[in-house]
Amino acid sequence: MKELEERIQRDGIVREGNVLKVDNFLNHQCDVELYDHMGAEWARLFAGKHIDKILTIEASGIGIAVAASRHFGNVPVVFARKTESINLDGDQYRTKIRSYTKKREYNVIVAKRFLSAGEHVLVIDDFLAMGCALNGLLEICDEAGCVVEGIGIAIEKGFQPGGKSLRERGYQLESLAIVQSMDAEAGKIEFA
Repeated sequence: MKELEERIQRDGIVREGNVLKVDNFLNHQCDVELYDHMGAEWARLFAGKHIDKILTIEASGIGIAVAASRHFGNVPVVFARKTESINLDGDQYRTKIRSYTKKREYNVIVAKRFLSAGEHVLVIDDFLAMGCALNGLLEICDEAGCVVEGIGIAIEKGFQPGGKSLRERGYQLESLAIVQSMDAEAGKIEFA
């Protein structure tokens, strides 16, 4: 998606350790118009797929998943929680994920009443690097008996193994921007 690539080039900041900072439009401050355009692009890429629900993970995936939902007939968006809450009741799907940027493990939780066997799910997230968060969401879908129709990613780090692994496993993975390389010293970003 050219619009997203141009925005990353203009406003993204490359940091040491293969970190791409896009908090001024994607995962801290939200560019709602860009989110809407991303949702429209995912709807085009997954045209013909029956989607009952969109699944994401808190926090950065929620905004783009909600925007995407508008282009899939306003299907419900379910987000996996990274923290316990007294409001979480009933049975839950649980898995552990490791955050690449935060360098810590999270227990990820989805209430069982929000995912049902046979539902067709589109998984959406802001970043894909190693694939840990996505693999956790896919485990939850598998345990729930959901059909994963595809995975939509805003920014994939193509030089890291997450995307390749998911594609090799047969998932339709549609990343709107695939970063091929980043140079923190020069501040350069190249796309696939």
